[in-house]
Amino acid sequence: MTPASTRVDIAIDVDGLTKSFAGRKVVKDLSLQVRSGTVFGFLGANGSGKTTTIRLLCGLLTPDAGHGSCLGFDIRTDTNRIKREVGYMTQRFSLYQDLSVRENLDFAARIHGLANPVGAVTDMMARLGLEGRREQLAGSLSGGWKQRLSLAACMLPSPRLLLLDEPTAGVDPTARREFWSEIHAFANNGLTVLVSTHYMDEAERCHEIAYLADGRLVTQGTVEAVIRKSSVATFAVSGEGLATFADELANIPGIDVVVPFGTSLHVCGRDATMLAAATERYRTVARQTWSHATPSLEDVLITLLSGTREQVS
Repeated sequence: MTPASTRVDIAIDVDGLTKSFAGRKVVKDLSLQVRSGTVFGFLGANGSGKTTTIRLLCGLLTPDAGHGSCLGFDIRTDTNRIKREVGYMTQRFSLYQDLSVRENLDFAARIHGLANPVGAVTDMMARLGLEGRREQLAGSLSGGWKQRLSLAACMLPSPRLLLLDEPTAGVDPTARREFWSEIHAFANNGLTVLVSTHYMDEAERCHEIAYLADGRLVTQGTVEAVIRKSSVATFAVSGEGLATFADELANIPGIDVVVPFGTSLHVCGRDATMLAAATERYRTVARQTWSHATPSLEDVLITLLSGTREQVS
């Protein structure tokens, strides 16, 4: 077995992770590196293996195969040490609904054995703007305030790594933006953050991203690098009858994805030559206007996913 990574600039370093449940592989030979002090986005459809991977990384699950380290600790043998250094915010609000904001944080501070729990709670409430809601029951908070409370509880023991599993699902845009501002502020102070998300605008806020499909790592890198190395070609199409036109284009070999994009269509393909040939006769039709476009992250990921589905089937 390869020894656990001891590089201080690498927070997560895993190789060949595999995990099955009831005979079904959920994570398949996954290798991943996450640099310390970065915000790392974890993307993929429901069932792609994101949550299982997160649980493997923080010692809640043991891989069937593969090895690696989290914060320099072996993910197989040092799970208790990893858990003491990691804050994990699950998809569902997991604090006590019938306790107040302050009571929930007091409880979390004492569970973690903080030397000055009262001071730590006071400082964290101030840090995340919770003082005005200190006596409000957690169950009566809006989604955005529940999110802040969960983040506060995770951050109380000063973790070195924060794992966030779809933390902003169902939260309004303003609360999402404020949440991300806080995440980047923590990262600027040295915290490493791995966050799973479905939102493309959130993915674009990350220093790097990884995209999972059917338990496999499809691509990893900065958003710019992922778009560049995908080789996805895109046409923007505007004009009349786009809804019907989209259905027609979607069935043509060489066109992998047709995506509505505002008042236009994005027509994408993994092979630029095949896409050009497939669309040539349509690009001379006066009813629509065609132009080359830079693919968005969403264009790239949906196109890559279509290719992965073909390989699986």
